[in-house]
Amino acid sequence: MSLVQSQIESFEQNGYLVLDNFVSHEECNKLRVRASEIVNDFDYNQSVTIFTTNEQTRHSDLFFLESGDKIRCFFEEEAFDENGKLKQPKELSINKIGHAMHDLDPIFDSFSRTEELETVAKDVGFEDPRILQSMYIFKQPKIGGEVSCHQDATFLYTEPVSVKGFWFALEDASKENGCMWVIPGGHRYNLKSRFYRNKKGNGTEIEILDGSKWETSKMVPLEVNAGTMVILHGLLPHMSYANRSNLTRHAFTMHLIEASADYPEWNWLQRNSDLPLRGF
Repeated sequence: MSLVQSQIESFEQNGYLVLDNFVSHEECNKLRVRASEIVNDFDYNQSVTIFTTNEQTRHSDLFFLESGDKIRCFFEEEAFDENGKLKQPKELSINKIGHAMHDLDPIFDSFSRTEELETVAKDVGFEDPRILQSMYIFKQPKIGGEVSCHQDATFLYTEPVSVKGFWFALEDASKENGCMWVIPGGHRYNLKSRFYRNKKGNGTEIEILDGSKWETSKMVPLEVNAGTMVILHGLLPHMSYANRSNLTRHAFTMHLIEASADYPEWNWLQRNSDLPLRGF
């Protein structure tokens, strides 16, 4: 599946591209079933890590920092009550699974590495793409947390900036259940911040490069059907609101970088040398 010139130009102009029906509902269901199995096997008594993009520094513990070459589950910020008990069943309390599913799990590996994806990746500017990380995002009913406005290059920094997100809707995404919002053309902004490991390597910090506020009045919702793929430029501002509905909003996302780009060792996401980055 090659992109036509008008699609390439739309991506270059807007910083994102929506591709309807890129994957089948059968493929979406395979990922949903496998994610359910991973969560079912997850013993959260061993480690409880809460994920939120609003307080990155507080919640960047070693369980999170050492997940670049592993498959780990992270809870929603509102998953637990004041007594430390889950408000909902475990399967409705996990925020996401990350971050090496595409390398370590056969189902996700097969989904992530296809000729169609490689072709599209090169159509949007990659010469030799590498899959850096992957996440299964649940956006749970009632407690699915807001993802504050951000640029992916803040968290996955390369020189030059090369990261792009490939986001797959595994269920219908609407304003009701917390769909993604973007600022069209916002990829022309400079990088506003960098998220990095502290010098001790046991936590993270954020360096503010530009303290101006996002022009959120320009944001538009991406309401899409299951099977849709959305490509996001690494500098494109995007976010999602909290999910207060009774619906889930499952999605799978991968972030790719250029093989020739420099990936600093101070980036939060690192992996062991025995699991090198691979392409398609």
